[in-house]
Amino acid sequence: MNVLTIYANQNPRSFCHAVLDQFSKGLAEAGHHHEVVDLYGIGFDPVLRGRDVPSWMDPDLPQEILDRMDLRNELLGSVRGPIRRFLVKRWIGNKDARAIIRALRKDRIPKDVLEQQAKVSRAQVLVFISPVWFVGLPAILKGWIERVFTLGFAFGLTADGWRGDLAGRIPLLTLDKALIINTTLFDEAAYQSGLGAAMKLLIDEFTLSYPGIKQVDHEYLYAVYGASDETRRGYLERAYRLGKELTIAPNAVIADRLSAAS
Repeated sequence: MNVLTIYANQNPRSFCHAVLDQFSKGLAEAGHHHEVVDLYGIGFDPVLRGRDVPSWMDPDLPQEILDRMDLRNELLGSVRGPIRRFLVKRWIGNKDARAIIRALRKDRIPKDVLEQQAKVSRAQVLVFISPVWFVGLPAILKGWIERVFTLGFAFGLTADGWRGDLAGRIPLLTLDKALIINTTLFDEAAYQSGLGAAMKLLIDEFTLSYPGIKQVDHEYLYAVYGASDETRRGYLERAYRLGKELTIAPNAVIADRLSAAS
């Protein structure tokens, strides 16, 4: 299988990095093709900026919302200086709003986003390895999702979706599986008491299942700072086996899960 791992930890000597190493070792021994994106290593910019706006534009959004955007004047008002304003005005020309959006999406989506989206498109399995921060993902990883899982790539919206209907989201991702491996500060009891349910809703379901990933598994390695050496060795063995034994649920099992979720 083609496996893409998105890794987020700033310390190359962390326990989390040892988890990545063992997981990667298991994948290699199982014969999987594996690529790692080390977000800190590549200096990935997690901040949504003005250049990301084309990634979140939809040429098919309802007319009344498109009219309210007043896109032509919005673009002209966003540039400074008469020369830049003249160039933008000439680029707009006689394009209507939908044509402007199509042109922006064709030419102005940031290169680093397109590179990451290409990696996701080639993968069958997407893996995230990181610590838990504030009952969620580290900022750099959350930012990767926000910049890469964009409108028109990870999901679309129906007209009702644009008007606020949660059911109006159209899944576009075709990956077979996502696996999240998180190291935590707090113990299993804390996650059983509600932290795990919160992360399942926001990450497993809304961020990954909702855009179309067929199977989502979440593995916690609890309380790694306070764990004994024996427990930590067990966690590393678990990471190795997660790689070595990586499988995709049969279609029938996936269908049952989707039916149960609906």
